[in-house]
Amino acid sequence: MSSRPHALFFLLIVAGAAMCSQSAAQAQRAAKRQPAAKAKPAPPKVIRDEDLPYPPTLKGGKSMSTDASEQFLVAPPELVGVSIAKEVPTVDLIIYPGQDYPGKPWSNWGDGCVFDGKYYSAIGDHYAIGRGESPHGTGTALVYEYDPQSKRLRALADVARVLKLPAGHYTPGKIHSRIDAGSDGWLYYSTHRGSPRAANDENHYGGDWIFRTNPTTGATEVVVQGPVAKHSTPNSVVDARRMIFYGGTAAGPDAPLQDIRFFAYDLKNRKLLYTGGDGPARYMILAKSTGRVYYVPGNGDGELLRFDPEVGGAPVATGTTIGVRAATEETAEGLVYTVSSGQKSGDAPIWEFNTKTERARKIGDIGVGGVAYAASLDVDPTGRYLYYVPGAHGGGHKVGSPVVQFDIKTGVKKVLAFLHPFYEQQHGLTLKGTYSTALSAEGDKLYITWNASRGTRAWDCCALAVVHIPASERAPAP
Repeated sequence: MSSRPHALFFLLIVAGAAMCSQSAAQAQRAAKRQPAAKAKPAPPKVIRDEDLPYPPTLKGGKSMSTDASEQFLVAPPELVGVSIAKEVPTVDLIIYPGQDYPGKPWSNWGDGCVFDGKYYSAIGDHYAIGRGESPHGTGTALVYEYDPQSKRLRALADVARVLKLPAGHYTPGKIHSRIDAGSDGWLYYSTHRGSPRAANDENHYGGDWIFRTNPTTGATEVVVQGPVAKHSTPNSVVDARRMIFYGGTAAGPDAPLQDIRFFAYDLKNRKLLYTGGDGPARYMILAKSTGRVYYVPGNGDGELLRFDPEVGGAPVATGTTIGVRAATEETAEGLVYTVSSGQKSGDAPIWEFNTKTERARKIGDIGVGGVAYAASLDVDPTGRYLYYVPGAHGGGHKVGSPVVQFDIKTGVKKVLAFLHPFYEQQHGLTLKGTYSTALSAEGDKLYITWNASRGTRAWDCCALAVVHIPASERAPAP
């Protein structure tokens, strides 16, 4: 056999090996040029309320912290349209006691007040029959007093303990109304359901309650149940001078009347003065000087109606268009400031309402960085500044959980403090939103009841922030 075929065969093997080697090298070089496929990040762990420890605390097991950080004056990137205070405020943050088990969730829904130098507010567990089982029973809501001298929160009332209802009966998990002081020194407020479905005949629902609490003695009692049958009362304001409780209702599923009802209730004589349809869903204007109450039917902007207890009868139209998602008290000049609902909106107008002429005008906008929903609005003792916190139903932390001062004279919005991300980083608490703010009589302290998160998607507990407004950032007391 000739040796030439063997040589040719050998050459073919060598050439093939070289080609394979070259292909492998090319593949390695191509692989280096191509970025490695990134592994998909694991979805964030969902922290449930029931996975957290109760009662809630700040980092380190503390229930309170006092801070004055330069970080309060650092705005989120690309935030425009607001000015920032120059002097850092001091802020006290206190966890509300009594949150000893998971709520659904623990929440603040009603506006508080300052009375006799102390701040009064309410939180609730959002439970009611029909929202699932709870180891403590059904729903409850709690009223608190904060004393700025001792810096302590004291629980004054537990509505479930006051009612002492049998098993299987609906009990309210919210105080959604205002807390207002009457001229008799008692606090007045009303309750609201944690679940609309729970407020039914099967659960023995006759309507929610108006309560009163004596902050001196701690006594709490029922004023009346169901001033409108089978309705709750998420909206209220009290005329302390005339001792009239005004309400806007929400119907239970078995109520014969399914619209929002407006009512006036005589607290002294315990009798209903008036009730009618086309009521206000969330807020009303009280003119203390005249005793008149104003509201827009429903929950949007519209024509303002007037109820005059001296005249009686059905409310009458004023011919004025306005929005009333939140309102201040009347100033010495007879002015009330309101804001339209900014929920699911990037901005909302601020209104000035003259109680003497019954005319309104827009004076500015409330939004900060596209977050606008404010459910509480306060005016300072001089009538110069408004105070509010946008993002009532959550989302305020996206723009830094700002505490805002609005200059009525110039229209300038000034942030006194961005409380996020400081409290998340330092104390493990994300401040999501609030339905309750109140200003001290001196105008030097703003009280804010926060719905706060310890990592949950929405929120899981409530905390009180007391913002001490530096003298350089506010008007001198009148």
